[in-house]
Amino acid sequence: MSVVMPPTAAPGGQRAGATPGGSQPTSPTVPSAWTASRMIVLLGAILILVAVVGVLITPSQGPSRRLDPADTSLAGSKALAELLRARGVQVDRVDSVQAASDMAARGGNRLLLITDTTYFDEVSLSRIPGDRLIVGSVFGLETLAPGVRTRPEGARPRSREPECQLPAARLAGSAYMGGVVFDAPTGGTGCYPASGGGHTLVSYPNAGGVTTVVGDGSFMTNLRLAEDGNAALALNLIGTGRPVTWLIRPQLPPVTELPGERGQSMYDLMPDNIRWTIYMAIIAVAVTALWRGRRLGPVVAERLPVIVRAAETVEGRGRLYRARRARQRAADSLRAGTIDRLTPRLGLAWGAGPQEVVAALAARTGQDSHQVGAALYGPPPADDAALVALAGYLDFIERQVSEL
Repeated sequence: MSVVMPPTAAPGGQRAGATPGGSQPTSPTVPSAWTASRMIVLLGAILILVAVVGVLITPSQGPSRRLDPADTSLAGSKALAELLRARGVQVDRVDSVQAASDMAARGGNRLLLITDTTYFDEVSLSRIPGDRLIVGSVFGLETLAPGVRTRPEGARPRSREPECQLPAARLAGSAYMGGVVFDAPTGGTGCYPASGGGHTLVSYPNAGGVTTVVGDGSFMTNLRLAEDGNAALALNLIGTGRPVTWLIRPQLPPVTELPGERGQSMYDLMPDNIRWTIYMAIIAVAVTALWRGRRLGPVVAERLPVIVRAAETVEGRGRLYRARRARQRAADSLRAGTIDRLTPRLGLAWGAGPQEVVAALAARTGQDSHQVGAALYGPPPADDAALVALAGYLDFIERQVSEL
């Protein structure tokens, strides 16, 4: 038969383990804090280990390269290149004028697709015979496409109708065109007109073939290729059965373009002891921070005399805004909160610009980009009714993104 013994009482009627006077310590001790948080620390260490291993074993993909036929990012043109190869079109990716000239010297009627001329000599490039397709306002456009004039004001990229008799554009129909606006030379054809005059696609015959200039190459990217008639327009302009020489910007600039003598970079021109100087400066800053830094004790937990609900705090702030008629401040808070919540859902990086956010949100929800831009980055509401309408619209587009 077991006997249950009562708790041992200390002299004076106190329980064993209690401090004199009947009080017990309320601040957590080191053993109790470790017992309560060891599972969180263990999970955090596992997550950090998994992240480090993932970074180490994942191959580096580097930044995206716009209109690169080998780039699979949203700005690349890998999808278009694969479509061309599936139709039997030979696509040769080159990154120098010499390589493009060698391709043309092999014979045959080839199409030269120019996406960038930053490190190229436009005069040597213009001597390559055959048809050519020039994308955007590249450097040396007056040499590569003589007779084509560029207008000072561009056109916003959007879905446009061809409104011309050029077979490649007429059969494709509407396409995502815009960017630079051109005036066609005599005998040329302009398609996809801009609202202020001019066209975003110009095609005309030259001495060695046909030259076509488009104001923006977004319709050729992986992001826009499946929209409207973008794929059809790109295939009609490029996939005519002839081999394609796809000229892109080189990943590394030519040696003659590097700063310094004999192509030496900035790091090669630095003195040998600059690295140790930087290390010494870092150590000096760290020692100074430890020496002059303020020592903070443990956090003291204190019970609040009054518990205030979060809803009451929000209502109180709203009443202050209303009393001061701070509609702009209230609208800025609503917009900032909506953008912070929608940015990760849209797959954008933190700090994405207004154009990226508006374009991604309009593409995801189907809303008009002008309306979305005015709601997120427009002027402050004129009255309380406009502020309420703005809050309702922001809630509407946020619910649309969460439901898709």
